[in-house]
Formats: sequence, C-alpha cells, structure tokens
Amino acid sequence: MEKSDRIYVTGHRGMVGSKLIDRLRDEGYETLVLRTSQETDLRDQSAVDRVFNEERPDVLFMVAARVGGIQANRTQPGDFLYDNLAIQGNLFDAARRYETRKVLFLGSSCIYPRECPQPMKEEYLMTGPVEPTNEGYAIAKIAGLKMARYFRQQYGLNTVCPMPCNLYGPNDNFDPEHSHVMSALVRKFVEAVESGASSVEMWGTGSARREFLHVDDVVDAMLFLMDRYDESDHINVGVGEDISIRELAVLIAGKVGYEGELAWDTTKPDGMPRKVLDVSKMTELGWTAKVPLEKGINGVIEAYWARRK
Repeated sequence: MEKSDRIYVTGHRGMVGSKLIDRLRDEGYETLVLRTSQETDLRDQSAVDRVFNEERPDVLFMVAARVGGIQANRTQPGDFLYDNLAIQGNLFDAARRYETRKVLFLGSSCIYPRECPQPMKEEYLMTGPVEPTNEGYAIAKIAGLKMARYFRQQYGLNTVCPMPCNLYGPNDNFDPEHSHVMSALVRKFVEAVESGASSVEMWGTGSARREFLHVDDVVDAMLFLMDRYDESDHINVGVGEDISIRELAVLIAGKVGYEGELAWDTTKPDGMPRKVLDVSKMTELGWTAKVPLEKGINGVIEAYWARRK
C-alpha cells in the first residue's frame, strides 16, 4: 500500500476495524474512507455503489460482517447467511467495477470441516461438512473465499484472504446474545463477582478446544499480508496453540476473583470439538503472533471493568 492510497475500511467501529484504523493512522495513512452502518447499509447494492462512486478507493479492507456467538448462530442462521452473502457480494462487485487495486477479505476458521484433522491446513477446506451450529456463517465465509478467487480469475481483482482463528480483544462485543466465547466468559464472571453468585452456568462440557488470537496480532497480520502476499489462496492466521473452554473458564474466573462453582450444562452444544490452525505458511513468510494469551485476557478484563464504571 502507498501512503497516498484511499483506503476503505468496512466495519471500522468493530473490534478489528477500530484497531486497524488506529494502526493505519499511526503508520501515516491519512486518506481513510469510513462509513457507519447507519450511513451505508452494506447489504444495499446501491448504497455501496454510492460510496465507491464518491470515494474511488484504491484499497478495500472487508472487515464488516454479521458475527455472533454459538447461540446467535444457532437461532438466526438465515440472517447470518443472507447478511454476509449480501455484504460480500456487494463489496466484491463494486471493487471490481470501480477498479480497486487490492482487496482484503477477512475470513474465519469456521470454514473448516467439523471433523477436520488437527492442526487445520488450508487445503482441508471443503473436505467435509462444517459445524452445524454455525453453518450459515461458515457457508457465507466459504462463499466469500470463492468469490475472491473467481473475481481474481475472471476480472483480475487482486485479493488477499487471511483466515484467523478465534479473535478477542478489549473492544470486543460483550452482548450476551452476540458475543464470542472470550468476551462472554469475561462478562459472566465479572457479573458473578459483582452479584455474589454461588455458581455460573456454562454451556457444554468444556472439552471443546479453541485457539485465540489477539486483535493487535490479526491487524498486524493483515497489514503484513497486504504488503507481502499476492496469492489467491487463503492463508491461516493464528498462534498454533489451543486451550480447552474449561481451562479458559478457570483461567478467567481466577483473574477476576470468582471463587464459586462452574455449572456445566451438558445439554447445550460444545460446537466444533477442536479448532487449531496450521500456521506454517505464515511462519514461512516471516510472521508470528506476539501477544501472549494471559496478557491479552488481562486487557479484555480491564476493558470490561472500565465499561461498567
């Protein structure tokens, strides 16, 4: 990217988008194209066209998406599928028609099969069914990957597709219906400490294993790839290590000072049994994650405490 580029960042108020904006400004990129969801509904093709016609972005970061935790994905699969397909389709199509020079599409490790060999390599995509509890979102993200590949093949649109593991950070969504596991657990235990609850209900068995990547690291990886990667194939971005949900819950509970019982409701789903990425391609390119998990968790807890003051 050039410092003079007009850079359109969708989803700039979210956890990843807001951190990306901070990094771009810190590095001297001043011509940033930003629109809130109230200003531009990315599901509306005419609204997206207006932005591209007015701004003519040189670079597009496709960070905006409808996201949520396991409960939201289970109960609103149609919304997750439709909204994400519409957002992606409109942005990719506008980018190729208005000749955007380079596009980054941020994916998700949920694209891989439920019974995927571990660690998950890029070539395991579409080798089996995805996890049913987030199928709508996963199918949309797979479609986004294919759109990136086909638009490159047919129109020459230069696309980069990082596939991160579970993301977390201080500007995460803590809403109980839409939060991911890390922020959901922080909220649960902070509120339990405040209320003096003797137990906290936990979904599933706690045996599912997840890999977590701090928002600072994923933004660093995105900028790294925009400058150093020029392939149509998606590429995994993570730390290459995982932790069980039970271990994570105990860790967070200890950090916030919760000493009550963790009541596991095994009638609730665990989701995919394990998700850890093979990050050897990123390592070979010269990039590795830098934020240790415990340090990152401390930051999320501090941010949530601050919100409640």
